[in-house]
Amino acid sequence: MIQISSGAGGNGCVSFRREKFVPKGGPDGGDGGDGGRVIFVVDPRMRTLVNFRFKKAFRAGRGAHGQGKNKTGRKGKDVLVRVPRGTVVKDEAGGVLADLVMPRKRRVFLEGGKGGRGNARFATSTNQAPRRADPGGKGRTRTLNLELKLLADAGLVGLPNAGKSTLLGRVSAARPKIAAYPFTTLAPWLGVVRLNEERSFVLADLPGLIEGAHEGKGLGHVFLRHVERTRVLALVIDLFAGDIEVQYRTLIRELESHSPALMDKPRVVALNKIDMVEAPADGPALPDETFLISGLTGAGVRELLWRLGDLVEEGKEGGEEETAGEMG
Repeated sequence: MIQISSGAGGNGCVSFRREKFVPKGGPDGGDGGDGGRVIFVVDPRMRTLVNFRFKKAFRAGRGAHGQGKNKTGRKGKDVLVRVPRGTVVKDEAGGVLADLVMPRKRRVFLEGGKGGRGNARFATSTNQAPRRADPGGKGRTRTLNLELKLLADAGLVGLPNAGKSTLLGRVSAARPKIAAYPFTTLAPWLGVVRLNEERSFVLADLPGLIEGAHEGKGLGHVFLRHVERTRVLALVIDLFAGDIEVQYRTLIRELESHSPALMDKPRVVALNKIDMVEAPADGPALPDETFLISGLTGAGVRELLWRLGDLVEEGKEGGEEETAGEMG
């Protein structure tokens, strides 16, 4: 949650010309400057919202007051709030105000107060020496909630320690943290998979799910919202951990409980770690297309990636919304 404040406008000025041999000059009070605006901008270099843990208030500058000799006050300085691509801005009640996804796209969230009019604005044929000037308009303050929803063509979904990060590191230039304990991945990682010179897609390693994730266990709500952005899902199941059907049912249950719409996304199953166990000859008959792979050695990975690439292309040709989403 952050608080943003636009700048107040500067006051108009009451002033009269004072020149040699002109003892009663006319009004020359200038207008106040407009207050600064609060502007959100999508920064393609940012990956997380972690910076907002340390800075939660953003205030634009106040407009300067008008001056004599018809000098308009300086405009207040705008404040730029930089956010990563895929940031959803919500009000305090949870209503979506903007979905910011276009790189370097800017959006004004609060206008500054208008500068007040100086007394030169009020001069008339019947009132040639007005002593009236307007005060500057007040700035506005608003509290916002920020959420980050990952943008990717395909997402790797699995229980903790299923080998998703190892797989992403093998097939792309991404270098996620890899270790043999759960919840190594605490934030999504993106990698570009290049099938050949003409075909590529963005693959995401999503943090591991646990049973009850849809209820918020293990930061489940934070993790699951990233899945909403992906076009295709790859359910990564750990052969070494056993209970293939249990793992599969757990993943499906958590996805469906979070959002039934996720069940409409194309998906495949990747049975991972065939380098560590003997590949099942007559494995469980899972309802989804299944691939036997090893993220460590690369066995079977090529076939999986080409199938994901085909599903991504089919989704685009079918007229699905682009992963770039709504312009912010």
